[in-house]
Amino acid sequence: MKKTSPAKDINAYLKTVPPGSRGVLQKLRRTIMTAAPGAEEGISYRIPVFKFHGPLVFFAAFENHCSLFVPNKAIVASFSSELKGYYTSGATIQFTPNHPLPVSLVRKIVKARIQANLLRVTKKHK
Repeated sequence: MKKTSPAKDINAYLKTVPPGSRGVLQKLRRTIMTAAPGAEEGISYRIPVFKFHGPLVFFAAFENHCSLFVPNKAIVASFSSELKGYYTSGATIQFTPNHPLPVSLVRKIVKARIQANLLRVTKKHK
């Protein structure tokens, strides 16, 4: 990835990503937005974030892999059997353009994050 000033939005971020990873991240972005149509896109910690009552997921490209960051370690752990073959650590799932995350799995992870955020918001207002 080119070292430039921080991206202002996801489109600007994706322009800095090498073509192979860019295509995978564009597909990931579409999948996330389909699973969470009310989510807001943005940049946080210099990487793309999707928010719905708080952060849902983040993604980023690195030199040798891409990552999906799920700000809930328990949710990542709950999908451990479906994530076999991917490197995971805490709230991070790593994948490559040659071995991207399955669309169906990304949808399930995003939906689980939506439910977790809604539950947190509901508890907060009781």
